[in-house]
Amino acid sequence: MFEKSSQNNRLPTSDADWDDIISRVYDVALDPSRYETLLDTWETTMAPMRSGRIEAPAIDDVAILKHFSRAAEFLERGDTAAGPSEIEQLLAQFDTMATMIIDHKLSVLALNDAAARVLRCGEDAPLSRIALDDLDRTALTRQCARMLSSDGPLSAVFRARAADEGHFIIFHMKRVTLQSGTPVLIAVTSDLSWPVGFGDILASAFELSKAEVDIVRLLVECCSLKEIAETRGRSVETVRGQLKTILGKTETHTQVELVRLAMSMMDIATLTTETNPGPRVISKGFEALAPIPFQTIATEDGRSLDYLVLGDPDGTPILFLHMDFGFARWPASAEAAARAEGLKILVPVRAGFGNSSSVPKGSDFGAIVTQDLIAVLEAENMPPCPVIALGADHLIATELDLLRPGQVTALIAAGGVFPFVRPQQYERMHKWHRFIQAGARYTPQVLPFLVKAGFHLAKRGGKRAFVHSVFGESPADIATFEDPEVFEAMITGSEICLSEAHNAHNAFARQALYEHSDRAVEVVRESRGRFPFVSFNGAQDPGVHPDTLAEFAEDYDWIDFKLYEDAGQLIFFRHWHKILEMTKTFL
Repeated sequence: MFEKSSQNNRLPTSDADWDDIISRVYDVALDPSRYETLLDTWETTMAPMRSGRIEAPAIDDVAILKHFSRAAEFLERGDTAAGPSEIEQLLAQFDTMATMIIDHKLSVLALNDAAARVLRCGEDAPLSRIALDDLDRTALTRQCARMLSSDGPLSAVFRARAADEGHFIIFHMKRVTLQSGTPVLIAVTSDLSWPVGFGDILASAFELSKAEVDIVRLLVECCSLKEIAETRGRSVETVRGQLKTILGKTETHTQVELVRLAMSMMDIATLTTETNPGPRVISKGFEALAPIPFQTIATEDGRSLDYLVLGDPDGTPILFLHMDFGFARWPASAEAAARAEGLKILVPVRAGFGNSSSVPKGSDFGAIVTQDLIAVLEAENMPPCPVIALGADHLIATELDLLRPGQVTALIAAGGVFPFVRPQQYERMHKWHRFIQAGARYTPQVLPFLVKAGFHLAKRGGKRAFVHSVFGESPADIATFEDPEVFEAMITGSEICLSEAHNAHNAFARQALYEHSDRAVEVVRESRGRFPFVSFNGAQDPGVHPDTLAEFAEDYDWIDFKLYEDAGQLIFFRHWHKILEMTKTFL
């Protein structure tokens, strides 16, 4: 029996009811597969409260909250014991490449076997002991110290000479933040190699011929003019003359300056799939989706943000917001259509998702994610443009336009979810959606645990099983999900939300709380008259019943609601053609 606090708030149910809930909370912490049993018990206990027949629960009772906190700790421990550590997951992505992780002490926190052979060191070794030339070891240590500082660069390419053999090694380094908030560097090392496609970048930038690009490559790989001449079957004088032409085209004066320029361009270009370090630096499908690199920028407060560009990088811009499930990719045919039609789809990775730094504790969620959007827009020089927002992300789009008036030329909500202001709107939901949505509204103190447990269930049981549970009462959503192109897009895109490298349960919970705050109602009202606003909705949405949608249409009469009988919450993936065509009318 748990202790009651001395507060005056009255518990709505008997001690036996609460004992049952607490017992099931611990059951879930030990075995997330029991999540649905907790859901049913919670529903039975909380339903009278939502209908107003009883008072809201004293969920701020200290003893109750302690139980949820302990259960969350058990859940975290169990997850850690069930699989590889976060560091092991980072290294696992580079099993065939020499990779080490460097900590704030400028020591080797971890490394794989390939790195141990190349650098001849082990874990906990200081950088001053790895097998490099003495001067280069010192320079590498300084570079790592700069990168690990709060205002240091997020990525860098560093060239160093091996201690004995004398050949050069490239370090492709990226700063990432562990779930604990601790920054580390991932350094992917290899014998110096010319990045795939980098020659084309040099040729385009400086109008170099193929022969001239080859000379630059050989210089970067530390070949002498004599070695270059022998490799190319030319005389040294011919190569010297070609080098003079290259120096003129690149506006450099010496071989050292030329090599330094090429190395800097490698850093800017962020290299290729094989040499670009860091977890999930490429969003890559498993069938038809093309691999797309994540771009990274730094915010003024020292946080990092990732984003993707789908479609045509030089095309007409559209901003796409991925909602709390992190659906950052489109079906392959949709991405191909955007590319063919000259559309640039900018997809910012929200704070706390993927490698984007979390919103600091105690900060205003809506304000921070809006400022993050502006930072990404400025990085891409994005002019005013229409926005496609999944779920309740139209709130963030409106916040964007409030902070930067005129940025949003039109707002298209796909599966638009609006603030629930009537108790019956919760009752109409399917139970999985009601569990989280009503939790955010009525018991926000314990929502983080409920969300974390759900994420652990999805991780252990797999996304397909989880989607079938959450959307099981929506035939349209299940049919949409099982379409091969949609399945690939949802599984690949949502890696920023849940994968071996990422778990965005904290960001998910904070967004849910924001969506159920008084601020959310204010934001929707502020959207009136700011821009054309269209919401595509499905009649089979498990979270928004048609009757609820009719109430939305009445409450927000400036929004054009379009209802599709054959769709549910995943309407974007089912009717992307229609949504994209609508969006194009506002370009």
